[in-house]
Order: sequence, then structure tokens, then C-alpha cells
Amino acid sequence: SSGINAEYGLIRNKLKYALTYNETKKVTMSRAIKVDGKVRTDMCFPTGFMDVVSIDKTGEYFRMLFDVKGRFLIHRIKKEESAYKLCNVKSVRTAAKGVPVITTHDGRTIRYPDPMIKLHDTVKVDIATNKAVDFIKFEPGNLAYITGGQNCGRIGIITHKEKHPGSFDIVHVKDSVGHSFATRLTNVFPIGKGKQAWVSLPR
Repeated sequence: SSGINAEYGLIRNKLKYALTYNETKKVTMSRAIKVDGKVRTDMCFPTGFMDVVSIDKTGEYFRMLFDVKGRFLIHRIKKEESAYKLCNVKSVRTAAKGVPVITTHDGRTIRYPDPMIKLHDTVKVDIATNKAVDFIKFEPGNLAYITGGQNCGRIGIITHKEKHPGSFDIVHVKDSVGHSFATRLTNVFPIGKGKQAWVSLPR
């Protein structure tokens, strides 16, 4: 998923572990930085929404989220939380030999998912095994993060969905202060059942 060059931005601008381009390069080449559990030595490696960036040497873990202005936000998390990420289901299909497969927003392919998982639902993925351990249905009453459009970065409860055949389906969301807003279905990313978020959120 396209995003910012988190390694460069994180190491140089956020954590101040490096002052220059070359120093940043040395830090990444030392294999200290992992994105979603894999060592990434390319400091321009793009990270996207919900990606987990971990620095084992210093015991620091971060999740990529959006702030209310729609900019990427590097949110510090605990080690336990760095073991999983939430992924939005972008397609559900049957692969060769009748194997059911889902594809997620970050390009993962997960085989044999729970048959209850449908398009636009969110799956909780164990990063080490790439298995979907749980899922959140896309339905009214669940908490969602807006990942695109004018309301990018806002969080609220899904209230209802309007179908528009031939156009974009619209979803109505209500935030914690009671303000309601509408956005396209593709911008809505469920992150919790009821009001309980499955990932820690920025204040």
C-alpha cells in the first residue's frame, strides 16, 4: 500500500536517530528496522495505513495511522500490540483447486479464511504467521477509521449504508462528539466491534 517513506521519516525526523541522509542509510542497512515483521534495508520502503514498524534494538514499536488532517501519523504502541495488524478485505474469491482466498488492503493473500468474512470486513492478521485470527464485520454499530476523502483520519460508529447502483455506495458515520458525516464505502475501515477499538489510537 502506498504511503510515506516511513523509515526515512521515522528515523530522521521523528526519532532523531540520524541527522543526515547517509546516517539514515546506515541505520536501515544495519537491519535494525522491521516493517510488518520483515527486515527492510531500503530506507525509501513505503509504508501504509496499519503497518507496524518495529525497532527491536531499542524496543520501540509504531503503527502507521492517519491524523485528523489526513496525514500519516507514527503512533507508538506496546510490544504485544506489534504482533498483529488490522487489514481491510478488498476481494473474496476462489483460487485454483477451489481454495477460498481473500486479498487485503496491503496486498496480502490469505487462504482458507473464515467463510463469514466478506468484502469490506476487517481481519486481524497475526504478522508472524500471516493468518487471520479474528475479524470485524462491516455493519452498523461498529467502530471505523476513515482512510480517505475529506474526512480522512476521523473515527466514528457506522450508522447506516446507502446503496447507489452504478455509483459509489455511501456510508454514514457518527463520531464520539455526535457529529454525523457521510463518506464513500471504500474509505471506511472497521477497527472494532461496538465502541471498542482493536488497536490503540492516538489521543
